[in-house]
Amino acid sequence: MSPQQERTGTGWAQGLDAVVSEVESRLIEIRRHLHAHPEPSREEIQTSRFLFTELQQAGLRTRLGRDGLGVFADVDVGAPSASAKRIAIRADIDALRIQDAKSVSYASRNQGLCHACGHDAHSTMVLGIALTAQRMSWGTDNGAVRGAKLRFIFQPAEESAEGGMWMMEQGAVDNCAAILGCHVDPERSFGTVGLRYGVLTANCDEVEIIVEGKGGHSARPHQTQDPIAAAAHVVTALYQFLPRSVDARTPSVFSIGRIAGGTLPNVIPNRVEILGSLRTLDPLQRQTLKDRIESIVHGVRECSGAALHLRFFESIDSVVNDASITGQLEQASRDVLGPDGVTIIHQPSMGGEDFSAYLTKVPGAMLRLGVAPPGFSAPFLHANDFDIDERALAVGVRILLRAAIRLSNGLPASAG
Repeated sequence: MSPQQERTGTGWAQGLDAVVSEVESRLIEIRRHLHAHPEPSREEIQTSRFLFTELQQAGLRTRLGRDGLGVFADVDVGAPSASAKRIAIRADIDALRIQDAKSVSYASRNQGLCHACGHDAHSTMVLGIALTAQRMSWGTDNGAVRGAKLRFIFQPAEESAEGGMWMMEQGAVDNCAAILGCHVDPERSFGTVGLRYGVLTANCDEVEIIVEGKGGHSARPHQTQDPIAAAAHVVTALYQFLPRSVDARTPSVFSIGRIAGGTLPNVIPNRVEILGSLRTLDPLQRQTLKDRIESIVHGVRECSGAALHLRFFESIDSVVNDASITGQLEQASRDVLGPDGVTIIHQPSMGGEDFSAYLTKVPGAMLRLGVAPPGFSAPFLHANDFDIDERALAVGVRILLRAAIRLSNGLPASAG
């Protein structure tokens, strides 16, 4: 089938677009329900149950993840050929510990929690893909496409960088040939998408440094091993020497996000906690910087007399988009939005995304879906008033389902 046939609505694409139009209002209802009932990482029990029930009622083979967190669902829609491959589509379901500041009917009802990263939209789109695939009509298209084999993954704990590995441990992509993902992008207007071939996001390593000294009176520092002095020295050394440890032409960034220690101005404490994050694109540079952090911490330990304990945790690899699968996403995006709606992203993001966990086993790709109202700037991700242009939900369903069907049936991508 030609791209023009898909845009004008012939063949299987006609059934796809017709059903999405029918369910679009339901997608908005689902998204608003999820937005109003956010749950944080590791606690997405009610969200998982809601998605499980919706999928089960639609007739999909559905199971809850371990401890009731997350959902898996398989479906063979239409009459897929014997050679059809199963394609996974992943959504993340957790919210952030942020107070929702919006004055809308669907504002968060859970104190101190908000879907400020768009995971409610991701879950809605993947659920919408399942509902659409179940209901659409399948033409024969001269035998090329008669159906598809799909798997839907609703993942908990993306914000804590744990959920992807949890789902992998439970066989998330077993017997799958590829995986697709999507992230809403408030810096792109509704009706547009961004695609990147190759490295999309950074390697991320959380860094903890605990400084333990000997506290005492602030007037008698000679009687102490001042952990605040040691902490100040290690922070300064990290900021000064890490950038000079690697080639500046390859992006990397180290930032401290938390320093905590002490209670009173005249008391030197016993302990200081430092939390930061290291983000890199090159795996060799990643190891070089981790080794350099260890060296700096060791040096401060030696010169200060304080005990410094270093730990790297919640580490995730970069998302590297497979070229062939990205080509399918580009083809599907052009079929839905036309060429003017598709932008190729030339620089990777220094943000992290544990979609990378799935890519250790199967190839995959993510796209950036524009959700800002045209002509307006939307609140950035993780802002307490974050919201989206809800028309983007249907766009995401159309693009991702098209790409999944083409991949399942081994159709070539002409884009990219």
